[in-house]
Amino acid sequence: MINQIPNLFTLSNLFCGCCTLVFLLRGQPEMVPWLLAGSFLFDYGDGMTARALGICSPLGKELDSLADVVSFGVVPGAMLYVMLEKLLGGQEPSGFVCLSSLPAFILSACAAMRLGKFNIDTRQTTYFIGLTTPATTVFVLGLFLTAQTDYLGLASIILHPILLYTLIPVLCYLMLSEIPMFGMKIKGLSLKDNRINLLFLGVFVLVAIVLKPLALSAIIILYILASLIWPEKIRNG
Repeated sequence: MINQIPNLFTLSNLFCGCCTLVFLLRGQPEMVPWLLAGSFLFDYGDGMTARALGICSPLGKELDSLADVVSFGVVPGAMLYVMLEKLLGGQEPSGFVCLSSLPAFILSACAAMRLGKFNIDTRQTTYFIGLTTPATTVFVLGLFLTAQTDYLGLASIILHPILLYTLIPVLCYLMLSEIPMFGMKIKGLSLKDNRINLLFLGVFVLVAIVLKPLALSAIIILYILASLIWPEKIRNG
């Protein structure tokens, strides 16, 4: 039973992701950030628990990716779908699926490809190659929450078809690219080993004070830019 504790965390991540989809597609977005926060906590918790218990199993690795496909693959695709539907849904007959919003799920397909590549890539131990699916989800969540609350009057800009349709291939490219990205996994209790994580956390808190929900998207942009500027630092740790 002890060996199954990390898998319980992983399945809880999947459960939260499934619940997020229900609330999203039922038009109840107020629960989305809380359920996604649960997915993130359980996603981090399964790895930390496995390391603490000294457990490493092929089943756990496969379950982790399967859960992430839903929570950090299908969910961001669904958020983009909902935003596009809000913008373009009036063009579809009442009660019908918004066909012009379906390209949003191309993001989900590419997220699944990115997770599959990660499972067989032995290079991604101390850093990532390509934008991770959780980071992609954080970026889309920031835009989604900003549009929902019309923070700073940005809803009309975010809910613009050119922006949303452009984001789909851009995010897909970043996930499947060979761009090295800083690893954000917690490395024990050492401040030195976690300095990059703490730096991004500090910057996020400062940005969040000013930008509120949009800070989620802003910190991912800063993360991508930092990874592009210092690729050698990433590879050399």
